[in-house]
Amino acid sequence: MLIAGIDLAWGEKNGDGLCLVDYRPAAGRRAARARVLAHDHVFGDAALLAALLDAAGPGPAFLAFDAPVVCVNEIGRRPVDAAVSAAFRAQHAGCYPVNTRLAPRPLRLAARLRADHGFALDPSAEDATSARRAAEVFPHPAIVRFLGLGKILEYKRKAGRARARTDAEFARLQRGVGELLATHFPWLNAAPDTPALLSAPWSKPVEDRIDAVVCALIALWHVHHAGRRSEIFGDVATGFVLVPAAGSHQP
Repeated sequence: MLIAGIDLAWGEKNGDGLCLVDYRPAAGRRAARARVLAHDHVFGDAALLAALLDAAGPGPAFLAFDAPVVCVNEIGRRPVDAAVSAAFRAQHAGCYPVNTRLAPRPLRLAARLRADHGFALDPSAEDATSARRAAEVFPHPAIVRFLGLGKILEYKRKAGRARARTDAEFARLQRGVGELLATHFPWLNAAPDTPALLSAPWSKPVEDRIDAVVCALIALWHVHHAGRRSEIFGDVATGFVLVPAAGSHQP
């Protein structure tokens, strides 16, 4: 089945990071295995959908978006935004408020995936290896839980953050993802360009592709462990966020 991590741009001008993974669950005496098919950076709905649908074909897939896929409130924020912000306040990993006015592109894409391509907007791990699902994930708390951190890695370039600081935090992120692949996913074969991605100097396309790797690992962890080592905040009616469960720093 296809596991895809998508660092989705909410607006129309920026690119989307992609990480595509082929996952083969355990069967009989065969252990689970997976391989990274591609890291990519694409622009626009058409290119993104083509990449995802070509990789998935007609088969099962779990698409993990760093963006909302369910939202019904026109203003304000969703209940799940408040819940995640409360749960991760100490780690500085609160959510941006989501409403239909702020997130038209993610919600438009999610609606197309559901209506035209048979994807359930549902994070359930039940029958995940034979279903087509799309879910919202959140890299910041996932990184905190995967790496056992007390605070998020502040690698995003924002006003007031020194460039040297964000560069150092970005390097920590790259090292952390590399360690995570070795400790939690030794059965996942990297792509030929994965090592270069995890050592490249910062650029926005590099950051987007690494964020997509984190999204893919959240989904792979969820599917591989049949949801037993994940936590789902919110609900499928008003919005949900999938993150690794507490204690996921232990492989």
